[in-house]
Amino acid sequence: MCFMMSATICAIILTLALHFYLTAAFNRVGGYESMTRRYFSALPNTTIYSHNETCGIPPRISMNMFRPITDGSYPWTGVIFGLTISSIWYWCSDQVIVQRALSAKNISYAKAGTILAGYLKFLPLWIIVFPGMIARILYPDEIACTNPDICKRVCNQESGCTNIAYPLLVIRLMPNFVRGLMLAVMMSALMSSLTSIFNSSSTIFTMDVWTRIRKQASETELMIVGRVFVLFLVAIGIVWIPIVQNFSELFHYIQSVTSYLSPPVCAVYVLAVFWKRTNEPGAFYGLLVGLLVGMTRFIWEFSYPKPSCGQEDTRPAIIKDVHYLHFGILLFGITVIVTVTVSLLTKPMPDKYLRRLTFWDRFNKEAADNVSLMDKDELAEQNKHIEEKQAKSSEQAPVVEQPELEEELPWYKTACNWICGIEKMVDQPQLTDEEIRALQEKQNSIYEEPTWRRVLNANAIILMVVAIFFWGFYH
Repeated sequence: MCFMMSATICAIILTLALHFYLTAAFNRVGGYESMTRRYFSALPNTTIYSHNETCGIPPRISMNMFRPITDGSYPWTGVIFGLTISSIWYWCSDQVIVQRALSAKNISYAKAGTILAGYLKFLPLWIIVFPGMIARILYPDEIACTNPDICKRVCNQESGCTNIAYPLLVIRLMPNFVRGLMLAVMMSALMSSLTSIFNSSSTIFTMDVWTRIRKQASETELMIVGRVFVLFLVAIGIVWIPIVQNFSELFHYIQSVTSYLSPPVCAVYVLAVFWKRTNEPGAFYGLLVGLLVGMTRFIWEFSYPKPSCGQEDTRPAIIKDVHYLHFGILLFGITVIVTVTVSLLTKPMPDKYLRRLTFWDRFNKEAADNVSLMDKDELAEQNKHIEEKQAKSSEQAPVVEQPELEEELPWYKTACNWICGIEKMVDQPQLTDEEIRALQEKQNSIYEEPTWRRVLNANAIILMVVAIFFWGFYH
């Protein structure tokens, strides 16, 4: 709860500060119309004096979202279909986002939060894209540098310096107190995102991987393993920094990595939700093949750095001619074919395990059987483990009702427990069968108040209309 409140407060402060920053930036260039006019003449001196007609010149279609299929940045087919695949993965199955939706009080709150996030997604156009254009207008020799030696001197990157546009504008335009506030809030937002990513990753590794290696692991062991895995992820992130620094456009790097790794997850997710015949072998082999194909392209592309402007592109055709967004569409199709084929060739999942798990069966009132209990041997082992723990706890149970205070741990053990996040377990009150059943029904309910359902649906329609308007305005 504390984390969510902190993230909410940071989001409000950051949004207000960014609007102040956006106003100052637009005033500096004379408004929106002046920005769109001056942007196309924002050329670095190296381009002007060398009479170069290809490098450092803004594309004439910079204000268009529907670009030719052959466009090297955002082909319209990749934007419409490729980015949709990546977005479905991120907004519907990525744990960083899903864990926030699952923490909602009920489905109406989850839908309201999702719609609010949709409205907020319009802001990057005004607080990220336009300020980047303004930064190029004000500082073309730095932001739009094309000479590797000059770029190396400006931002320590030979491939380009577009990544410094945002912080450069903040540092040079904002007064000291606003500059400090924005940097502090941005660092807080960054830490919030990293915390969510590390927490989600450690949870997946601990609960889905480590529990298969150590089936009888204690809660303390799982907690320590999760903390150690976070340290491992931090080390990987530090090692990966030099690779990221080779890319002059960070957004393209993020989207390319997403296009190589997320389509298999999106394909399996969509099939599982809309096609009841999807089973575990199909999902497994679909993900496996998709991951292998995506990782092959991922490693292959980053083995051939993109040449600087004016240099000959000697990369293989599959890399230089197939845009990463188009490759994401291809990878999605490959995963769908493998998943469907394997699912049809293997035994289907019985319907009793699929109640309320597909879109078409979401209103089914019958409770689904626990699919994890299909393996009898695993069930017997779990029961045996539970019985052993109960017998052990009963033997060690205190005789008196009011035990004496436990002896305090040594300071080094206390410090170690604090670092690892290990707290003393407190016995939870035992619920009756009726209370457990009522709690499960409440958690699984998708009932909505009719009034709020209509309000949320109306906002969803408004959101889509606004999105279509922007697509039409910047076509």
